[in-house]
Amino acid sequence: MELIEIKNLAASYEGHQAVKDINLKINSGEYICLVGENGSGKSTLLKTILGLHKKDSGEIIKNISDDKISYLEQNNMKDLDFPATAKEIIMTGVQRHKKLPFYTKKDWAEFEKVCEILNIKDIVNRQIGNLSGGQRQRVMLARSIIRNPDLIILDEPCSGLDANITKELYSILEDLHSKNGITIIMATHDLDEIKAKNIRIVHIAKKIKYDGKIEGWEGLDH
Repeated sequence: MELIEIKNLAASYEGHQAVKDINLKINSGEYICLVGENGSGKSTLLKTILGLHKKDSGEIIKNISDDKISYLEQNNMKDLDFPATAKEIIMTGVQRHKKLPFYTKKDWAEFEKVCEILNIKDIVNRQIGNLSGGQRQRVMLARSIIRNPDLIILDEPCSGLDANITKELYSILEDLHSKNGITIIMATHDLDEIKAKNIRIVHIAKKIKYDGKIEGWEGLDH
């Protein structure tokens, strides 16, 4: 099933054209790694797909509702003095504003499930600012998956994390993809750490320069 189709997309960032002539189809069950140099337009493309950034021209056709898409942005926890526990942060992923109760029994069951998947049960009552970078990223990933999305969009999720934590987080993502059937599109520089099968590589440098299997990508001179 085709989740999203992008046709002739162009978008600017701070007055400069970030992406142009983007044509891309995202299908259910894919694991797509978006690669490119810093400033190549990866983040702008992801935010434009999500509707967080205004496009200049082109078309984005979604065959998936926004509530079935989760987003994990780069450097997502800047305010380490934010007075909230890991549990409170995670539960905002299913918060129903203007509706009481905010959380249902099903929500709490999902909370227990994601905490077990991400191995964070022992930190959920700690303040988010007192956690390590890897722990915070697990919490934010838990927040992203607690509502059972069909698609997760991630922007450099392991930026600034050490090699061991990076390996662990990519292993978790691979399980979410292979065992839970979640579609993933992720901007990353860490292809060596990703062991998932049938990865699709999309190389962007304003335009798409390569779109295909990782085997073909590895055979090219970058």
